[in-house]
Amino acid sequence: MGTTYTISDLAREFDLTTRAMRFYEDMGLLQPERSGPAGRNRVYSARDRTRLKLTLRAKRLGLSLTEARTLIDMYDSPRDTVPQLKQFLTVLAQHRSELEDQLAELQANVDEVKAHEKEARALLARSEKKAAK
Repeated sequence: MGTTYTISDLAREFDLTTRAMRFYEDMGLLQPERSGPAGRNRVYSARDRTRLKLTLRAKRLGLSLTEARTLIDMYDSPRDTVPQLKQFLTVLAQHRSELEDQLAELQANVDEVKAHEKEARALLARSEKKAAK
């Protein structure tokens, strides 16, 4: 058997709570073996560590955990990688499109705030000018 990790080992390494680790397990992203009395101790493999690392990378990209699991599960299978890469590119393109839409909306909001600031400054300058007379 290769290198194994406890829930605490991986939680500490990836700066997660053990609760988050258990949640990822419930989502099917991690599949630790069980040991000890009544199988209470989780034993994570190098495969689980890699899956956790990929899950966190997908999260940083803004993918849902379901999307992450689908993509990670595809890489676990011994099939041809072409369909996997095509699916990954499809998911990334969709996510990029969503981010670009959000970015455009944020830029429109910033532009609107700037316009209101400019208008407020002009009104303030006029008011101060009248008050100085």
